[in-house]
Amino acid sequence: MTKPVSEQTKNPSAYSALWIGIFFSLAFTALIFWAGERLESISLLPDTGAAWYYWQLPNPTFWSRATAWGFYLLHQFAIWGLIYYAQTRVNRYTSGLHRVNLLALGLNALFILVHFAQSHIWYDGLAQDVSIFSSQGSVIVLLVWVLLMENSRRGMFFGKKLPLSKRISEFAKKYHGYFFAWATIYTFWYHPMVNTPGHLVGFFYMFLLLLQGSLFFTRVHVNRWWMIVQEVTVAVHGTLVAVMQGNDLWPMFAFGFGGIFVITQMYGLRLSKWGRAAILAAYVGAAVWVYNGLGWSRLNEIIRIPLIEYLSVLVLAGLIGIGLWVWRSLATIRKRFKFTFAERRGIIRFNQPS
Repeated sequence: MTKPVSEQTKNPSAYSALWIGIFFSLAFTALIFWAGERLESISLLPDTGAAWYYWQLPNPTFWSRATAWGFYLLHQFAIWGLIYYAQTRVNRYTSGLHRVNLLALGLNALFILVHFAQSHIWYDGLAQDVSIFSSQGSVIVLLVWVLLMENSRRGMFFGKKLPLSKRISEFAKKYHGYFFAWATIYTFWYHPMVNTPGHLVGFFYMFLLLLQGSLFFTRVHVNRWWMIVQEVTVAVHGTLVAVMQGNDLWPMFAFGFGGIFVITQMYGLRLSKWGRAAILAAYVGAAVWVYNGLGWSRLNEIIRIPLIEYLSVLVLAGLIGIGLWVWRSLATIRKRFKFTFAERRGIIRFNQPS
């Protein structure tokens, strides 16, 4: 497997594409905000709880479904095709952009425009036909996959690595692009482009993930600072959505994802011991101040998200390990079957002693 090259030399081409992509993401998020007022006139069904996705038409049409699923599938398979091409034809990290990166950037920008138009003409995303938990779950697994994949570089707990099989780590790194592309594009098409604060931050986050997914096999793709920005943005999104819902659960998201940062993520940034200590002290101080006001009985909220994610890392590693074992077992069976079949047909002959 090709290893990422050093980040020391920054080619303006790849980094220029990154900054242009970030500007595009901000500008398009502003466009969604500006145009979203037009969608507020659409009548929606009452919200019935956490399992109900509010932003969907009461009476979907053939075209609302056909366009959402049709454009999603076109987007999905186009990006998967480019990832496969890059892995089989490029498969090397460079300072600049490969032609396949330009194609991926162009395709993602095109489908962002298409989704905007689709939302304003037909409104519905994929939410009409699939559970909200499928969208949320896909992003959670993406975040867990990153923790697993980065274990060999930054460790899992305060810089200490989990003793995972090299085969599991290599599989996670080699095939992460396909899963990340699915999780991102599926979630992107799940929602209509409405302008609630949660949707605006969510779409901006999706734009960043689509941008990262377009820059495969470039040095910027493995830049540790750019990678951490994408990991911690989910904390902003989760906290903001909780505040908007008014359920007083925002500390669980803020300090839950913040806990993962101080336990795991900041160890990939090559910070000094004093820098890490300062961040940890700020985190603990903020948690003490907030929960002193909310009540110490709620302090257990802090560990919920980290506990779920770290246990999920073990589950994901186990599933990958089982899958690899099954694959190797099937390969062994096929090999033995072919040998036995060839021997019976007389294709394989053994020299007899004279």
